[in-house]
Amino acid sequence: MTAITQAAPRIRLRFAPKPDKDARPLREGLIDLEIGLLGTSAPEIRTQFLFYDRYVGVARVGHPLLAGAGVTPERYAACKHIVASREGNVAEPIDGALQKLGLQRTVVVVVPGYPDAMRIAGQSDLVTTVPHSCLGNTSGPVATTGLESFELPLPVPEFKISAMWHPRMDADPAHRWLRDTVMSVCRAAYSRR
Repeated sequence: MTAITQAAPRIRLRFAPKPDKDARPLREGLIDLEIGLLGTSAPEIRTQFLFYDRYVGVARVGHPLLAGAGVTPERYAACKHIVASREGNVAEPIDGALQKLGLQRTVVVVVPGYPDAMRIAGQSDLVTTVPHSCLGNTSGPVATTGLESFELPLPVPEFKISAMWHPRMDADPAHRWLRDTVMSVCRAAYSRR
């Protein structure tokens, strides 16, 4: 947002919820640019890879999981968890990794988005898992939130974040500028480790 508003201070962006991977909102011009995981799409939809993201754990500062012997798979699984899912699904890649170790976690809260999960984790003894990009440009304690991030004690694969748009927007100069700005910021912030 900083790069966009500095270059175009009078711009107005409207962020819209998109509960599924249906291409209809892009086709019909209801959404100009989608950023997220590639999913069910349409053959005409343009895509551009932005960056690789990964999951990290999040708990309130001072949470017992973060004290002492470090975060092990057993200690992590023993916590009560919050899952963020627009569809209400409880299973995540973490559950498969835990299952391979003979472990299972207890999910006690399912919320529609990562900000909700982080807010609840910051005010309870529940832990959550979020994409690293949700933390902004921080590590360790998350600035002003009362949260602390930690590396998951499990092998969970990275995932690709991409930009998607309808080809009718290819020649639109304002849309091209927005895409280029988003891509430039993502390349700078999330260069490969």
